Order: sequence, then structure tokens, then C-alpha cells
Amino acid sequence: MTSPMSELPNVYGGEILHVSLDTGTTEREAIDPEHARLLLGGNGFVAKQVSDHVPPTSDPFDPENVLALSVGPMNATPFQSTSRGVVGFISPMTNGFFDSTFGGTFPRAQKTTGFETIVLHGATDELSYVLVDESGASIVPAPDLAGLDTYRTCEVIREREEEDDDDVHVLAAGPAGENRVRYACLVHKGRDREGVAGRGGAGAVLGSKGIKAIAIREGSFEPQLADEDALRELAASRMGPLMAETEMLQEYGTSGLVNPINEMGKLGRRNNRTEQVSLETADRISGETLREEYVTEHTTCANCAVRCGKHVTVQSEGLTDAKIPEFESLFGTATMQDVFDPEQVMVVNDRCDRLGMDSISWGVTVAFARECAESGVLDTADLSDADADRLRFGDAEGLVTLVDDTAAREGIGDRLAEGSFRMAETLGSDAEAYLHGSKGLEFAAHSPRGLKGMSIGYATSTRGGSHHDTRPTLQYDGEHTETTAGTPEFAARSQHFTALGDSLTQCRFVSEGGWGKRVNERYRDAIVAATGWDLTREAVERIGERIYNLERLINVERGIADRDADSLPHRVTHEPIPDGPAAGMHCPPEELDRMLSEYYEFRGWNDKGIPTDETLEDLRIPDCLAD
Repeated sequence: MTSPMSELPNVYGGEILHVSLDTGTTEREAIDPEHARLLLGGNGFVAKQVSDHVPPTSDPFDPENVLALSVGPMNATPFQSTSRGVVGFISPMTNGFFDSTFGGTFPRAQKTTGFETIVLHGATDELSYVLVDESGASIVPAPDLAGLDTYRTCEVIREREEEDDDDVHVLAAGPAGENRVRYACLVHKGRDREGVAGRGGAGAVLGSKGIKAIAIREGSFEPQLADEDALRELAASRMGPLMAETEMLQEYGTSGLVNPINEMGKLGRRNNRTEQVSLETADRISGETLREEYVTEHTTCANCAVRCGKHVTVQSEGLTDAKIPEFESLFGTATMQDVFDPEQVMVVNDRCDRLGMDSISWGVTVAFARECAESGVLDTADLSDADADRLRFGDAEGLVTLVDDTAAREGIGDRLAEGSFRMAETLGSDAEAYLHGSKGLEFAAHSPRGLKGMSIGYATSTRGGSHHDTRPTLQYDGEHTETTAGTPEFAARSQHFTALGDSLTQCRFVSEGGWGKRVNERYRDAIVAATGWDLTREAVERIGERIYNLERLINVERGIADRDADSLPHRVTHEPIPDGPAAGMHCPPEELDRMLSEYYEFRGWNDKGIPTDETLEDLRIPDCLAD
């Protein structure tokens, strides 16, 4: 049954749960129906919480920072793979708004509590975890969990809290989060597949609050669709295209991207000095090799037929049923290091997961430090002999030790734990030539030199070097790869698409594979069937545009978003790719400047990259926020 326009659609749980960590008190807040129409859920909801509750001058590690977890209107519905949740916070990496998504079963469990959003405020005096059920939340002291890895933390809390036939789902920080490694992540170890809120430092924020984990006990809420038959019919119609378009993911997971992207000459190697290796070398860490020699089972998130997750076993290293390295992780821990030993790389990635560290930022930071050491910018005479020896490209075993040292902040690991941008500040201006990232966040695996859409996309990303704002997928199909014509608009509209998808909380692979790589009528029809709202396709894209502008506004108010900040590193702007199929490609400063002007004009921002009052009013952003 369709809810009246003045009411919240029954597909929403209906409440926001605020948890005060310092007092142990909770407050339940009803979701404003108009806010739901304007921001949808997920990404939009957490952006609102950060905007409403975190002062622009707060440090990411201040108790004033919040950690907000949100699901979307489509969780636990027939809409495929809405098995993801979103974590929002001010990032210790960028000092700006950040949202990180993750899968598994935790998000669906949160949906059953009726709390669309859970917001953690303040900090505790002793290490604890937060237990949420449909009646509210409690803070459970747990000093004995100190130092436990993410997987063991999830297991211990489940053992303590599960009663009879109920299920408890846990999202945990590891030792890296406790030690405030700036890119510490959060890991959900479900019974089938792991979920990782990987980028931006959510684990470090949780650690700064004295919280080891958040646990959800399943509740009884079930979303009621405005038109269930219509949504089921629409979802069924997309199963064929979805399964056909995701064959590679079903077979190899994202590791299947290694060979094709290397063949394009756009796979960063040796801190991105070059972007290709021999086909034989790349194949050593490819999805094909991992599938044939190491994969033991396929795993999946809740409500997903794609099963892109894989477990691997490395008998020589005593590694059993570990999560397969994603493509982004293979970039960070293998090709950027000039390391092509698959077994050591899988050990490194398993350590990152268990210790709770973003394998992309960690790997790129290590690669940066290795090039600085090789060039003499980092004086290895100041390091222990062991640390100096490990800062060599090609050293696979050294990577394993560096993972542990970074999580513990020991030796050179203490400097690596700050990320490459803060490390560069301690080394002097010469080190900036070797940075590979933007706005304080290391780049993911998609070439900002070889893909023009990623050049402008990374530069204008609210998250910095994240590939989840502007998407590379269409670019690999040839769109906006080598031309700047229309590319700024392409990047902006891709950002609308991703903000919308993260507010629906649909997996990006399923969105792009089964529903479309751009906002289209199918997304509109699904949202209408779920909510009963009367929406056009343009209005649906407008939701993504609104959310992205809200994120930008948060960063503007924090003083970190303007034309100067919308930049790319020296290697991208001044050093063309030296060889391979993409030889000669880069993004010169004047080219970036032209694209920024076009991008700002399309967005209705001024020439400094600030959203105008007229644009904010037109998008109704003031109506989304607290007075």
C-alpha cells in the first residue's frame, strides 16, 4: 500500500538511533519524510548526520566526530544485492567528509532493527563494544578484546551475545584501529563472506572513540513495498543481464581485472613509474592464476546471486580460507611494490584484513616510501638496518613485516601509519614528486594518467583518491578514456550515479552489471515501486546531485575544498606514461584547469569551486539540514 506523501514510506524502518558513548544514553529520532525524499538513505543519510553534528573545526579524532552507519530503502527487498551498508565520518586521511560502504550480512541485520541510521557520538573511557537491537543500544565494556584481530573480535562477540536461534552480526576494528593508524578500516566477518569498510579511516575513528566493534542483534522489522509485484517483476527482468554481465566476477572476483588492465598499459607499477609489466609477470597474480591454484570456495553477500567473493588457501604459508585479494589490493600490495609472488601477496592481504588496514592506502604509502628511499629523499641512515632493507622494491617478505609494524606503529611502521601525504610533509618538498593520490588519500588502481575521466574525477572527488565517486567502468569500454570533450560533465554525472547507488545501498557491481552504468528509468521504476513516490528519472538523478553537493559543502566549510584542492600529483600532471599501449598519456596542468572550469560551470559552482547559494537553494540542500 502506498503511503501518503506526508508520511514515511513503509519500506523505511523509520528511526535514527543516537548513541552517546560517554554517558551510555540513547535517543531515538523519527526520520523526516521529506528528508527521505531528498536524501533517500545510505550515503545521503550519513552525510546529513555528519553535517548536522560535527563542527567544521573538529579534528577527526575529536569526540565531536561521529561515526554514522546507515542502510537504504531497498535493503531486504527483492531489489538485487542491496546488501550493503554505509559508514560516514570525518576522515583522518582527508580531514573531510568520507563514506565507506561494505557488504556481508550486517547491513541487512541493521535493517531488521528498524534503525535506518545509527550514530555514535562522543567516546568511552574504556575499550567497549556497542550492542544494538530493536529496543536500542547498550555499551558493553570489553577490555579483554584489546589487540584482537578483526576476525577473532567478530567471533568472540558473536559467541557472547547470540542467544537461542537469534543471529548477531559484528563490524570490528583491529589493532590498527586501536592504534589510530589513519587508514585503519572496519571488517565484518560473517558466516559466509567478509565485508570491509575499507577506505578513509573508519577503523581509526572508531578506535579513537574507545570502541572495538558494533554488534547488531536481528530484529523483526520487515520493509513493506508500495508495489511489491512491480518490484519483483522488474528485478526478475534484470537477472539475465546481470548474470551475463558479471561472468568475470562470478569466476574470479575483481582479481580478474589484472590481466585486461595490464594489457591496456594502465596498471600502476613500482609506485606508478610505469603502468605495465610483461603478460607473463602479471599473470602470476591474476584472477586466472588465483582461481586455478588457490581458490577453495565462492562466497556471497546477502541477497546476491553473483557470488564475486572467493576464499583462498595457501598451504605453504598455513593460510586457510582467507579472503581473496581484490583487484585494488593486488595493485596496492603487488604491482605498486614490484612484487609478483602470489603467496606472499595473499599473506599480506590477509594480514591487512585481520589487523584492520586499508590495503590500498597502506600499499601505496609503502610504495611511496620505497621510492623515497631509493631516490635518497628518505635518508635510510636514520632507520634501523632492518627497516632500511625492507624499503626495497621487490621485497615480498619485507611487506609482511611492514604490515605488522604499521598496525603496531613500530619502527618505520609508525611513519607509514600516517599515510603518504603526512609522511611527505616530514621529508620535504622533494617527496611530493612521488605522491600518488589526491586530497590526502592514495589513489586506487585506475590510472589518472591513462583515463581522462579519472583525471577530472579524482581531482573533484569529495573522498580524494577514491574510485567510487567517478567510475572507471565506462572508461574501460572506451568512453572518456583519451578525450576531454564532455569529460567533466561525464565525471559529474558519474558522481551523481554513485551517490545515488550508495544511498540505495546497492552493490556497484550489480548496479553496473544488471541495472545500468548511468541513472536511468529502471532505477526510477524501482524506487517508485518501493516508496510509492511520484518521481521522474531527472528527479532521481537530482537526488545524487544533491548528496554530492552536500558532501562538497561539508568540505568547503572545513576549508579543504576549492580550486587549489582539486588537484592531481606531480607524476600525473608532468610525467607521461613512459611506455606501453598508453605511452605519452598524462594530464598537464593546463588541461586539468580547463576541465575544472567546465566542471564547475556544469555544477553551478563559482570559479573557485564553491557551490553558489543559488545552486544550494535550487537543490534544496538547506531543507535537508538541521536548523
